[in-house]
Amino acid sequence: MMDTKTVTAWTQQVARERARQAPPADFPALPDVPAGRYLDPDFFALERRALWARNWLYAGHVDQLLTRGSFFVWPHGSAPIIVIRGDDDEIRAFYNTCRHRGAPVVRTKEGQAGQRLVCGYHGWSYDRRGQLCEITERRDWGDQAMTSRGLVSVRCARFANFIFVCEDAGTEPLETFLAPIARFMTHLPLDDLRLVNRQAFEVKCNVKILIDNFLEAYHFKLLHPRTSDRIFDNQGTSIHLWQNGHSVMLSPNRRENWIDPGTLGMPEMASATAIERDHNPSYSVFPNLILPIAPTGMPAVTLWPKSVDTSVLEVLWFAPDWGGGPRDPLWEMRIQNFDRIVQEDIEFAVPMQATLASPGFRGVPLSYQERRLYHWHEEVDRRIGVENVPPGLRVVPCLAPHVE
Repeated sequence: MMDTKTVTAWTQQVARERARQAPPADFPALPDVPAGRYLDPDFFALERRALWARNWLYAGHVDQLLTRGSFFVWPHGSAPIIVIRGDDDEIRAFYNTCRHRGAPVVRTKEGQAGQRLVCGYHGWSYDRRGQLCEITERRDWGDQAMTSRGLVSVRCARFANFIFVCEDAGTEPLETFLAPIARFMTHLPLDDLRLVNRQAFEVKCNVKILIDNFLEAYHFKLLHPRTSDRIFDNQGTSIHLWQNGHSVMLSPNRRENWIDPGTLGMPEMASATAIERDHNPSYSVFPNLILPIAPTGMPAVTLWPKSVDTSVLEVLWFAPDWGGGPRDPLWEMRIQNFDRIVQEDIEFAVPMQATLASPGFRGVPLSYQERRLYHWHEEVDRRIGVENVPPGLRVVPCLAPHVE
């Protein structure tokens, strides 16, 4: 829990980070991350099968499904997935694939379904629980089709108002998967957070270039001199590593008692602590959900692979409930300011894809401040199965003594 003891311990660690002159004596020199992990199409295929298709992944927010029958199509799985609110208010997920000839059951990205989801090819229809209800010209079919041809379900679960999906039946429950990190958010009213805004950018680079970027503050000084670096002290950055690849990065404010002037007057989470107010905790929910939390709300970033050299970066904003009416006009500037930071990241990530393919790129050396990246890569190999990773592309596991 984010109790007083934890707040004190985390704050003291930030002070130690600011004061240290060298890495801790017991911290190992991290081996280079092999260059091929960013370039090799076979390694990319391994990740797709064993990491992205078998992990719990953020799919959406309940504000996208406010009414019974409302749905959206989640495009980042092995195939498009319908996420829909049922007549019993349960949120479920199904592959967007008709059981007759494989046509898409819905053909819009989001919307309001009627009592039936009707495939536009031959008219097979399904209810909001995914069960087959009617077949066109049923006389040509026996009863078996009606009992065994419902939409194929996908595991779907919620953490507060966040919706996650997982395509693998053998993966641990969402609650178990999130346990190492979720305990530090239980003091926050996550059930009341509302979706403020969402947008997506296609980026011409490997997804790990983007993930690496959001796991460290080392780049703030040069890449974000007029934005992030003016606010956050990267030399005071404190890091906590947890099981299942999760982690957090605390980047303290440069000025004591500083408050973002763009948030003055906005509703706050009353239970926010000194961690959220003064240390800008940026949580990493493995493998690709970044949650920097502030009392007035938070941007979230999700990062998705499309191909070995193309990704999607999605920016979401969540805020404490502001009651009725439109969102505060201050949100426009707040969103624009974060978009500026994201564009600075994108503009540097795209040319990196070409330079990573250079013979001059032999691997990635990582510092103590960048250890979240190495922790992330270690978890990737565990999820794939180290024995399935070609020897030349493996990372050497060495951070276990530093995982809390």
